[in-house]
Amino acid sequence: MEPQSTSTVVDVHQLFRSFGRHEALSGLDLQITAGSCHGLFGRNGAGKTTTVLCLLNLLRPKSGSINIFGLELGRHETAIKGRLAYLPDSPSFYPWMTVRQVLDYFASFRNQWDRDMEDHLLNERFRLDPRAKAQHLSKGEKSQLALACALCASPELLILDEPISGLDPLVRGELLESVIGDFMAADPGRTVLIATHLIREVEGLISSFTVVESGKTLLQEDAQSARQRYRAIRLEFASEPPEIDMPDLVETDRMGRTLEMVSPRYTDEMEQRLEAFGPQSMESRGLALEEIFVWSQKLENTFESKSSPTLAGAPS
Repeated sequence: MEPQSTSTVVDVHQLFRSFGRHEALSGLDLQITAGSCHGLFGRNGAGKTTTVLCLLNLLRPKSGSINIFGLELGRHETAIKGRLAYLPDSPSFYPWMTVRQVLDYFASFRNQWDRDMEDHLLNERFRLDPRAKAQHLSKGEKSQLALACALCASPELLILDEPISGLDPLVRGELLESVIGDFMAADPGRTVLIATHLIREVEGLISSFTVVESGKTLLQEDAQSARQRYRAIRLEFASEPPEIDMPDLVETDRMGRTLEMVSPRYTDEMEQRLEAFGPQSMESRGLALEEIFVWSQKLENTFESKSSPTLAGAPS
């Protein structure tokens, strides 16, 4: 079957996966569009790695559907895997192989291999000694080598599972710069999925994201629209602030004449209603993705008994 033309690279619906009595995925949904850098955010144990392993068909879900490049994963695994690459959180290699041998070994499984990219990464970006044995590489160097193996395959979809966890800040920067500089910028149609709990580190890369909690999709958004919609508001009054009870608005701090609040659905109408309380000044700012991640979980619990729409799929 020929790959279908579609703007949705990853399309997951109602994925369930259990380990004994523990339900790791509980109806997870995930959609990723072509050309995006998509963040899969969640706490440790939320289901990120289980999701990634299901996408690679290394774990079989109990139920649900997975389509990648418009193809059903269970029926077209070989065709799909020929178009993607994967970077695990703890890459490992045959210890007796040198860096040069590792690269040649990975290249032997690919129909195409970008030797120019390999030379650039090996000699300029990462500066890895091709004669060095894999067993003597540091954790950071192993991550660099694994990323080189992934990037040189020129995949249409690059999947990264906790790619910067445990790495020093300098190596983190090199890895992230390589993803955006050497991979995505080379072809606007390429897609990246980053599964991580270190959200602040990848903030500048992410164009869309999904928040996973207890194996479920809690929030799925375009990053720019989410920053506009999730806002922190600071009101200053001439005297003690009034009590403000409005839907989709949570008080976070009250100090003297100042009142601070957070909203997951900030609108012009809400701003006008707040102005009607007569503050001397009012400021609002969009939350960073890490703040949105934290507040999406807090606010879901706060609003779950109200009639407002759920956070997942809420309009921007």
